[in-house]
Amino acid sequence: MITDKDIKSIAASGEGYNAEFKVRLPKKIKEVTEEICAFANASGGTLLIGVDDDNVIQGCTIDNAKRSAIQNSIREIKPALNCEIYSVDVDGKEIWVIEVPSGTQKPYALSGAIYVRIGPNSQKVTEIEEMRDFFQQADRIYFDETPCPAFDIATGIHAENLKEFKAEANLSSAVPNEQIFKNLKLQDQKNAFKNGAVLFFGKEPQQYIDTALIRCVAFDGKDKRYIVDDKKFTGPLYVQYKDAIQWLKNKLDVRYEIEGSTGPREEVWEIPQTVFKEAIVNALAHRDYYDRGATITIELFDDRVEIANPGGLVSAVSSKDFGKRSHSRNPLVFGLFARMRMVEQIGSGIGRIKDLMKENDLQPPHFSFDGMFTVTLTRPFDFEKWIARWEKHLTDNRLEILRAVNENSKVTIGELASKIGISDTAIGKNIDVLKELGLLDREGTKGGNWKLLHILPENDDGVGKSGW
Repeated sequence: MITDKDIKSIAASGEGYNAEFKVRLPKKIKEVTEEICAFANASGGTLLIGVDDDNVIQGCTIDNAKRSAIQNSIREIKPALNCEIYSVDVDGKEIWVIEVPSGTQKPYALSGAIYVRIGPNSQKVTEIEEMRDFFQQADRIYFDETPCPAFDIATGIHAENLKEFKAEANLSSAVPNEQIFKNLKLQDQKNAFKNGAVLFFGKEPQQYIDTALIRCVAFDGKDKRYIVDDKKFTGPLYVQYKDAIQWLKNKLDVRYEIEGSTGPREEVWEIPQTVFKEAIVNALAHRDYYDRGATITIELFDDRVEIANPGGLVSAVSSKDFGKRSHSRNPLVFGLFARMRMVEQIGSGIGRIKDLMKENDLQPPHFSFDGMFTVTLTRPFDFEKWIARWEKHLTDNRLEILRAVNENSKVTIGELASKIGISDTAIGKNIDVLKELGLLDREGTKGGNWKLLHILPENDDGVGKSGW
């Protein structure tokens, strides 16, 4: 049984993968039973009745008739599931507790339907693909729920990372670590840390899960021929995330805008930082950790950034439903990121990436799911940086043509001649040279437009190679 102190700690932590609050017993008892069924299909959980959505302990009275109704409803869950139901006095307020174990006979069904826990929410499984995926996961057990008995809790915890987690999750620093581990159900019945807890709080989770790291590689050009930087970031998942973000910040174009003369300084990334946050956290939370042959990779090219993680779409999500619904491979890890407010409703991150790219006039992101889940983000074309690389290889007239085309892709031969001060024929000859170099092309004829082809000079002879 949990104590009043436990209840205060759980309430302060808020709802999550292993905790659900009801300010009062719903008129439809089945609403409670659905949460219980979902907890049983996950790693268990605690349902508190008498705590509101703002995590405030209000108190609630449940008489014998209502308690019997709850018990009768739980009996409708198949296979049979034993839950503890009792009340606890918390500073004079009655709180009802339903402790749900992690079921040993998964899957559990209520009225023929399966309910699962996705982050801080319960979800009814309705599609055949979802059910198939759940049965597959139940058969092999979620990777992050599997115990890691070799991990030593006494010496293996990354103290600073745990401290930061408490702060971001609005947990008092005074709450003992053991209390947090218990409330978040990070240990199995034998008190061994689960894989998800090792990934999230261990100093060196790579000692136990060797491919649980992020590899960041920067290339010179559009292909993988020239590596200019190669880093591997290890440690707890949140530390990996911060290191990867800092690496990207050091590589990408980031400018600073100041509101007024004394206002705060705001970082403006060439691709919004939030886009990278969503993509990297998605990779960390949803990668297939059973796949020991690959790591999460962030690859930086002159024209794009690719973020890839092992595992395509889970079978529960079809390509047509991608971005609209989701199913987590690692619900414990996802739930811990959710407590830090690093993720919101599951599945919403893809939509946020699309929206942010569109709002910033960037090319839409591209997603692929073949073995690896890959997000490709196109970088904005930096004309001044590009033209600077060509200045010593091109005549002034040809540089001026490129500048004019960049300003107006529909500029005519006559307008170019007038602007630069040479004949139409001379403009035509210079354009032919630019086309031969692979720098300029024409889309359409009359009424068409010019297109800059982002080739970089490879050497002093002006031979081009792929660039932005």
